[in-house]
Amino acid sequence: MAALRDAGYDLLVVEPTRTQRGSGRFDTAAMVAELKSGLTASGRRPLVLAYISVGEAESWRWYWTWSRRWRSGEPRPAGWPAFIAARDPDGWGGCYPVAVWRKRWKDIAIYGRHTGATAGRDYRSILDETIRDGFDGVYLDWVAAYEEPAVRRLARRDGVDARAETVRFLRELRDAARTRAPGFLVIQQNAADLRRGHPGLFGIVDGIAQEGVWYFGEASDSWADPRGHDVATPATQRREYLRDLAAFRAAGLPAFCCEYTVRRAAQTYARAAGRGLVGYCTRAALSRLTTTPPAALKP
Repeated sequence: MAALRDAGYDLLVVEPTRTQRGSGRFDTAAMVAELKSGLTASGRRPLVLAYISVGEAESWRWYWTWSRRWRSGEPRPAGWPAFIAARDPDGWGGCYPVAVWRKRWKDIAIYGRHTGATAGRDYRSILDETIRDGFDGVYLDWVAAYEEPAVRRLARRDGVDARAETVRFLRELRDAARTRAPGFLVIQQNAADLRRGHPGLFGIVDGIAQEGVWYFGEASDSWADPRGHDVATPATQRREYLRDLAAFRAAGLPAFCCEYTVRRAAQTYARAAGRGLVGYCTRAALSRLTTTPPAALKP
């Protein structure tokens, strides 16, 4: 916490921690308060956002009460909730894309009306926990669950448009948060193409972060994995990212890019700045502060 507090960044995105099974006693509120006590390079206090996976259920979270294993090649486990659509396509264990429009998932993620109370847990939903612990907002991963074939199949079965339902979900989350915490920030990670056909998105989110505009890394928990950085993004994909991010910028929203590069960090920071993007160059494991920070934060 001290390293993060003193790093000088304007924006910190951290794991809420006590939502993990077995970590309920961790004092997330104290962590957030300590991080907020630091100063940025420009002399302000940093914004502290909670990393939230809204498009995937995670088997180590408080809400997971069913069996925990779904091996590759096996049929979908019996008894799992209907909002779970598939196994993670990138190989991250314990992560499962969900249908965000289904009521039970919305209740877990946003409303907490039927999640019940558990000893040692004073929050009713994922969003509720972040507000109680004093986060300035949320950094929403897996917004792009609507792209998964299994999620699209569930949408057809339910007679809904998965993209439109994702926008609706984000609006409901934002509205629920700001009812209790005016000014609460909602940052969308990835899924920049969601703005196509849904210009109302610009009035819902407060910014966007895109991974791998120029460089990405293979899924890995190991910081030292050589596959975790400096894999060039295909040119066609890069152009799409930049076009979509430019639309967010034109709408007056900040746009961030998380680039998984070590060898080409300086060049990538310059490219990002040239496009009006706020860059961060690191490794896909994301388990440490980067060894290639922006120039303004180098020791």
